[in-house]
Amino acid sequence: MIGAWWRRRRAEHTLRHRAIPDELWALTLARYPFIARRGEAERRRLRELATLFLADKEFAGMQGLEVDDGMAVAIAAQACLPILRLDLAHYAGFKGIVVHPDIVVARRETVDEDGVVHHYDEELAGEAMEGGPVMLTWRDVAEAGESAAWGYNVVVHEFAHVLDMRDGAADGVPLLADRAARERWLAVLEPEWRAFCERVDTGKDTLIDPYGAEAIDEFFAVASELFFVDAAAMRDAHPALYALLAGYYRQDPAA
Repeated sequence: MIGAWWRRRRAEHTLRHRAIPDELWALTLARYPFIARRGEAERRRLRELATLFLADKEFAGMQGLEVDDGMAVAIAAQACLPILRLDLAHYAGFKGIVVHPDIVVARRETVDEDGVVHHYDEELAGEAMEGGPVMLTWRDVAEAGESAAWGYNVVVHEFAHVLDMRDGAADGVPLLADRAARERWLAVLEPEWRAFCERVDTGKDTLIDPYGAEAIDEFFAVASELFFVDAAAMRDAHPALYALLAGYYRQDPAA
């Protein structure tokens, strides 16, 4: 009980003394219409969560980039959208957020069935690792207001991965109450993913980013992007998947 009391007092102190300034919050809403469209109560809750997020996380700019207050608030506001009706404890497993100016090229390696190691380069706009840090590229964060038109949001994507990994596995299934809840989740997610992969494989257009065909955990992440930046379109095109995410995130942004 003492621990809970102390955390509550600390949060109250942070909200009183380190609240996001009005001008900076107004700028964030202007940059990201998918946040501004939320109701007043949700925007107020999001601002509080973003304030507490900023007090808890550590930002580091790379390649000479300086993460200023506006950049940090932009990231925090988008990162807190998925936990708007959950709580900040869902992000307790890491501290660091690394921000690069632009796309990062990472050296990768795979081992094929014959044991031969193959090296390749992969371009990254973001990456979430278990235990942190979360890596983001500022260009993609800054352009999220425009890229919402095609259902793209790198911050939501990477923080969906953070939620996915809370049970120790990146498998498209966030931490749920029990095995039965996991089975109910997969009963919706797996058929949706298989149908989606079939559309991608046959060259058909998809509302959800085709990158989701890479793996089911990527499908969860890109579906979460669309859920938060173009909810009405997702609800119309993928009602079962939309309902699944609405139940987990405890939000109905298309309403």
